[in-house]
Amino acid sequence: MPEAALRHGDRRRRSILRAALDVCSAEGLEGVSIGRLAREVGLSKSGLAAHYDSKRALQLATVDAAVEAFEALVIEPTRAAEAGLERLVAMMSAWLRYVDEIEYRGGCFFAAAGHETASRPGPLHDRIADYTRGWIVALEREARTARRLGEIAATLEPAQLAFELHAFVQEANLRRQLFGEPDAFQRARAAVAASFERVKTAPPSNGDRK
Repeated sequence: MPEAALRHGDRRRRSILRAALDVCSAEGLEGVSIGRLAREVGLSKSGLAAHYDSKRALQLATVDAAVEAFEALVIEPTRAAEAGLERLVAMMSAWLRYVDEIEYRGGCFFAAAGHETASRPGPLHDRIADYTRGWIVALEREARTARRLGEIAATLEPAQLAFELHAFVQEANLRRQLFGEPDAFQRARAAVAASFERVKTAPPSNGDRK
């Protein structure tokens, strides 16, 4: 296939998936269908089916696109931060900014998809659950590293801190979407900052970091 045609096909797939993410955030993964997406992007059903030949394939590709966006905008920018508290703070800052500024009309894709698939076993549930769990485990890992380095209290349970940090962002997303609260993410940032201040210890000397 000529390179120009490949580039065109890639742009078309990206356009389809952008529309699918927007629809899913507002109406759920069940709202992502061949017919609906064809109307959203101005294609015939057969034209869209040339890219995704089934509703399930389109839904799974939509989840993968959400993962790709999250990794590019939240995970990658924080890799350069030093492991431990610095990286945990960076992860939360990037995540809050991502969800606060998200372009999808329904807010956080993973919050919407997670609620929808929670009681529906299957590949969609498993993919969303696995990725969400992976993010929570990443928060726990940095909290555990921070505790080992003496940056946070030795008595702190990393899983509890990760639970609280995760809850702040999810609550902000809920309040923004359900109640239209304009200061929801400002409150979440204040709650996250207060949590870090509460658990921090005096900075260790350079010789304490291993």
